[in-house]
Amino acid sequence: MPPRRKVTTFNKARAIAWLQDGESKREVGRRLGVSHSVVVRLHQKFQATNSVLERPRSGRPKKTTQREDRFIISQAPQQRGTTANIIRGQLRVATNTNVSTKTIRKRMHEVGLRSRRPAVRPRLTAAHPQARLAFCHNHARWTRQQWADVLFSDESRFNLHHHDGRARVWRRQGERYNNGLVQERVAFGGGSIMVWEAFSFRHRTPLYHIVGNLTGQRYRDEIVAPLVLPALHQIGVQAVFQDAITRHLAERGWSTTSSSRLVSPG
Repeated sequence: MPPRRKVTTFNKARAIAWLQDGESKREVGRRLGVSHSVVVRLHQKFQATNSVLERPRSGRPKKTTQREDRFIISQAPQQRGTTANIIRGQLRVATNTNVSTKTIRKRMHEVGLRSRRPAVRPRLTAAHPQARLAFCHNHARWTRQQWADVLFSDESRFNLHHHDGRARVWRRQGERYNNGLVQERVAFGGGSIMVWEAFSFRHRTPLYHIVGNLTGQRYRDEIVAPLVLPALHQIGVQAVFQDAITRHLAERGWSTTSSSRLVSPG
């Protein structure tokens, strides 16, 4: 048997208005797409209560007390990485109350706590924020012309069949294997390509295809020398190369001329 269609409060009010205008119950049911008996019960309820709103329902009694709810809710802020199953065990030890993990999650949801994948960011040492703050102070009053002399660079990887992150799709129940909602996988990733390029306000380097692991030695020999330095010379003696990999170059004794300063906030 298909599930009973729920009539919204708005449609209930429309049904009562049509009935009061003289429409038959069958005609009202046809307009709303519900059975005749649904309209009959709705009309009877309105005549008894003079309202189409649902009355409050007691529902099933909660399996946890207010004290136990406070214990459950207090665990997540203290241990952000904990699981519902661990909290369930802690509750059983502390209060001798045995509930399901679903109950644990429901208590969390009631106060707005939901399990989510953590955001990802680079690991920062104490020196990183200080270096970035100093960089901001030193460049806060730079003019547009000064920024136009900066050569920025970056590399990107492009996968042939899928992206690196975990994909999500919106779907209804029973649509799990529908075409368009399934992420196909290819053996060994299906292949990808890594490219590098640098650009300034008026100049850009050729797009460079990176094959294999890009070490500091390769970066110096294959990118900086043949691509970066010519671009900096085109910009002029005031050129600045903004890149976070300069430390690897310094470790290998790489030196630069005044027209190719390598700077980075760290």
